[in-house]
Amino acid sequence: MADPKGFLTTGREVAKTRPVEERVRDWNEVYVPGSLLPIISKQAGRCMDCGIPFCHNGCPLGNLIPEWNDYAYREDWTAASERLHATNNFPEFTGRLCPAPCESACVLGINQPPVTIKNVEVTIIDKAWDNGDVTPQPPERLSGKTVAVIGSGPAGLAAAQQLTRAGHTVAVYERADRIGGLLRYGIPEFKMEKRHINRRIEQMRAEGTKFRTEVEIGRDIDAAKLRKRYDAVVIAAGATTSRDLKVPGRELNGVHFAMEYLPLANKVQEGDLTVSPITAEGKHVVVIGGGDTGADCVGTAHRQGAKSVTQLEIMGKPGDERNPNQPWPTFPMLYKVTSAHEEGGERLYSVSTTHFEGDEEGNVQWLHLVEVEFKDGRPEPKPGTERKIPAQLVTLAMGFTGTDQENGLVSQFGLELDARGNIVRDADFATNVPGVYVAGDAGRGQSLIVWAIAEGRSAARGVDRYLAGASALPAPVKPTDRALTV
Repeated sequence: MADPKGFLTTGREVAKTRPVEERVRDWNEVYVPGSLLPIISKQAGRCMDCGIPFCHNGCPLGNLIPEWNDYAYREDWTAASERLHATNNFPEFTGRLCPAPCESACVLGINQPPVTIKNVEVTIIDKAWDNGDVTPQPPERLSGKTVAVIGSGPAGLAAAQQLTRAGHTVAVYERADRIGGLLRYGIPEFKMEKRHINRRIEQMRAEGTKFRTEVEIGRDIDAAKLRKRYDAVVIAAGATTSRDLKVPGRELNGVHFAMEYLPLANKVQEGDLTVSPITAEGKHVVVIGGGDTGADCVGTAHRQGAKSVTQLEIMGKPGDERNPNQPWPTFPMLYKVTSAHEEGGERLYSVSTTHFEGDEEGNVQWLHLVEVEFKDGRPEPKPGTERKIPAQLVTLAMGFTGTDQENGLVSQFGLELDARGNIVRDADFATNVPGVYVAGDAGRGQSLIVWAIAEGRSAARGVDRYLAGASALPAPVKPTDRALTV
């Protein structure tokens, strides 16, 4: 193990963030550059190297966490990187964006603050890039088989990289103008600078993966024709249908889905736009939805110069400690203060929007809400609690309801869907159409980045076995696997 007394002598210490007044004036990542390196070896030494490391169960990728903690403690960054990449294609993404269910499952976390697994992970991969340990791994020979991957989010990229390294010729189709999916246009720059995506794409190009941007399967290319062109297809198009809020006034100007608002802010950072067409500057902003996407909207509004920011959540305020019905090692619902929340704004819990009110020009001006309490699992309005708050920009960040069915991809392939609008697949991630597979949110529904990468790797194994008759690729999860919850 790393340090036999590490967790007894060293307390938990996490990455330092830049001062709020500094970081809201730019779009750089919120953490102080280089602040982790002086402390991270001792933090890695807090790992107990448990006989049964439950962190492996918390993470669907099956990351070899005690092993790379040991290497990080010894500052053997090359070996740590090798162990990290053994299970994860893109640790720089997960190390920045994952909510770290591995830490919730850390054995040390039973009665002490858990190991800073996420911080150790991101330090290892950043050192690997700095030291030149991340290099292209092209296949030794080509199989002569071709694969199309639809979607370039984490699931699609993971599947593409695995299949390319297995010797197949892979082309990734992305409907946006740049590769990355929601990593590119859904995640704000202050959470992950897009240079991290860019250098991974260059690595994949050097390995042989081809990329086709601004091509939407179903609209630009008929899905059935695409199937005939390739030996296999992997659908990793995500669950991009946003959940709507059907209340009076929804049609007013200024009420937008989060995924209409966030991509435009990212396009400004890419240099495509000078100013976003949907901006929070000088406005009272209301974000409906208390999850990570809602927090992304909050942080974006701060940087655009919002007059005020209010985030609404229909559920009650979570506690600061584990609820008894969410015991270790499950992922608990805890009150979380993200970097965006540190920057200001108000958070309202147990409230529901009743309607929007606009001005004579049809622009939203007020949001009417009511407090709610849950009875038999359903929110019921509390009489006498109605009120209105100023709202000149409203973003709807209430999650997603399934994969896109309007572009023709589902119907042209003839895919079966389940009751939740997800594409049905078997144990090998194969759909009802021979040679067509599905990975990530398109098949699982809205989920975490670690699940997307795990599914991309697992679907790649199914495709490889379909094309070659057998496969040595890893498959960390099954389609039926679910997060460690009660």
